[in-house]
Amino acid sequence: MATTNNLTIKSRRLGAELRKLRERAGLSSTAAAALLGVQQARVSMIEAGRYSVSGDRVRAMARSYGCVDHKLVDALADMTGGRTRGWWDEYREHLPASFADMAELEHRARALRVALVIHIPGLLQTVDYARAVIGEVAPPLRAYEVEHRLSHRMKRQAILYGDSPVPYTAIIHEAALRMEFGGLATVRAQLEHLIAMSEMDSITVRVIPFAGGTFPGTGQSFDYVLGPVSQLDTVQLDSAQGTQFMDAEAELAKYRAVLERMETTALDAAESRDFIHRIVRSM
Repeated sequence: MATTNNLTIKSRRLGAELRKLRERAGLSSTAAAALLGVQQARVSMIEAGRYSVSGDRVRAMARSYGCVDHKLVDALADMTGGRTRGWWDEYREHLPASFADMAELEHRARALRVALVIHIPGLLQTVDYARAVIGEVAPPLRAYEVEHRLSHRMKRQAILYGDSPVPYTAIIHEAALRMEFGGLATVRAQLEHLIAMSEMDSITVRVIPFAGGTFPGTGQSFDYVLGPVSQLDTVQLDSAQGTQFMDAEAELAKYRAVLERMETTALDAAESRDFIHRIVRSM
């Protein structure tokens, strides 16, 4: 095993989860190191995601910490091993690290649930609509930066196709359906594409109409990524300050509750499709 400066969201999360197991066992890093027969610095580097470990080492650590959740331990062990490059790694030199991290999360997700208020979800966007949305980023991007982000976004959409598409649920506010990114023709094509995507078995689109009134999380868009076990779920938030990934148990519970309450406000899938059809016909 070796140290690494190439931190990814997977290596950071594995380290964080191992730290949680140690802390729940009431062990200091020094005490854990003694149990494992390594130096304390080694434990700290593993927990920081800076020292790669094998699946066997993860299982040994879990046993030392008294963890009996075998599904969680198996999932953590699966996060180890040789570093396999994904297509998203090609973009690490050109885009913020969070872009590659999000693509990797989506690639490994058991399912995805998203809530959008201002624009159509990235995985359901057309090329023209995506280019218009990306073009509104502040401060303005150079033309080649727009194209890098556009290419990355389009490649992310591959998880929705193929023999084993990732189950995807999008809750979209009516405001997002009516925002004219790129002009009327672009929006019309985007909504028609959204309708077509919503007819796929693995994709559910639900709309919250203006008439639905207020709802939890008003104004906030986020992605809820379901991991192989619930403890490894992740919430991704976008803001003017950048992308934030959250995985604390309280945070996950909060956003699950927000999604559930938003779903009680939203139209069902068939009603949502009809609602989008009516908007398209009115254009």
